[in-house]
Amino acid sequence: MTETEFKQWFINNFQNFEKNLNGEKTSSFHLIRKDALSKFSSLNVPTTKDEEWKYTSISPLVKHSFNVIPPKVEIASELVGKFLFDQLEHHLMVFVNGEFRKDLSKLDELPQTVEVTSLSNAIKNNHPALLNHFGKYAEDSNNLFTALNSAYTKDGAFILIPKGKVVEDPIHIIFINKAENESLVTQPRNLFIAEENSQLTIIEHYASDDDGIYFSNSVTEIYLGENTFVDHIKLQEESKKAFHIARMEVDQERNSNFSSHMISTGAVFSRNEFTTRFNGEGGESMLNGLFMIDGEQFFDAHTMIDHAKPYCNSHEHYKGILEDKARGVFNGKVMVRPDAQKTNAFQENNTILLSDDAVMNSKPQLEIFADDVKCSHGATVGKLNEEAKFYLKSRGIGEEAATAMLIHAFASDVITTIKIEALRDYLEKIITQKFNQ
Repeated sequence: MTETEFKQWFINNFQNFEKNLNGEKTSSFHLIRKDALSKFSSLNVPTTKDEEWKYTSISPLVKHSFNVIPPKVEIASELVGKFLFDQLEHHLMVFVNGEFRKDLSKLDELPQTVEVTSLSNAIKNNHPALLNHFGKYAEDSNNLFTALNSAYTKDGAFILIPKGKVVEDPIHIIFINKAENESLVTQPRNLFIAEENSQLTIIEHYASDDDGIYFSNSVTEIYLGENTFVDHIKLQEESKKAFHIARMEVDQERNSNFSSHMISTGAVFSRNEFTTRFNGEGGESMLNGLFMIDGEQFFDAHTMIDHAKPYCNSHEHYKGILEDKARGVFNGKVMVRPDAQKTNAFQENNTILLSDDAVMNSKPQLEIFADDVKCSHGATVGKLNEEAKFYLKSRGIGEEAATAMLIHAFASDVITTIKIEALRDYLEKIITQKFNQ
């Protein structure tokens, strides 16, 4: 397939998608889908000639013709259990091949008036909050893959936390894809709304237990009202033959606090676009990321922190560990607008290359249009510290063990910022299994 044929494939298959909506194509929400398809049709497929895709070629992706209607498959609860990190002491939503599975989920004992449901259910009921927020933050006029997601929106997670409500236990959302013998595409669409003075922790988890070929194209929109705290963790441990393109847009009101932790180990091709905007004074945002890739895996993180209002703080730190012929991209931008005085922004990217064939392209950026600010950024790319390794070896620690210890310390620096102890333990095991072989 060429890029043009790839785009035309989704345009031609939209009617098949409509037929699979069980009559829903007459709903008012379907007008949003058709408008998005029109935008998708008018947009160009990104190439390396586009500045935002300079180091990211989607040519491996467009070779495939993906089934736009993923097959229904049965999975055992034991499979879900592989991706849990405690004794189910949290709320759980499970999606299989893009469809919500109530039988595998657990949403008991939620605080009264808190809504945690599937997006398909919110669409069916014409939920007013859905209509007010959907597509408001992840605008699709200039983003091909967001427009594609909007056009093919069918299911995902819908969470509404009313004013003053605190959800103590995390809400764990697992998207499991099982391609079996065919290539498929899933398009999860998530909308999380935290109204003023509320608090919430969300774990957005993409996983697979096989090596199937599939394309996960997800969009997540998060709204934080005034004085709201939202902690978001994204885990991406999919098939090493999968393609993963994701966009997350966060809208922060006055005195809101948002933290993001992204851990990525899966997919042969992964691109993550993330933007947070301060729409009120006194906001705080923390973005931490860790990607560990090997073989011929490719990982791309494109982030944007938009300081549109004064007295806001942001802290961003992404780390990468690349082995074999893996390739990584970090493109992080901090925008400080003219009215955003007293901004405090920190941005850093550190990457370790464990082979001579691994490649990392890092581009931290600051655009500052205010004069009373504190901003810094930086990036380092290199091999393990030989002096530190020598120190460990001089104390009787072998070469492989010394390397594993240094990598573990480097990676754990990001893990320790996660507040959920059981999740930290789960991630520590992943790191240990990967580098202590």
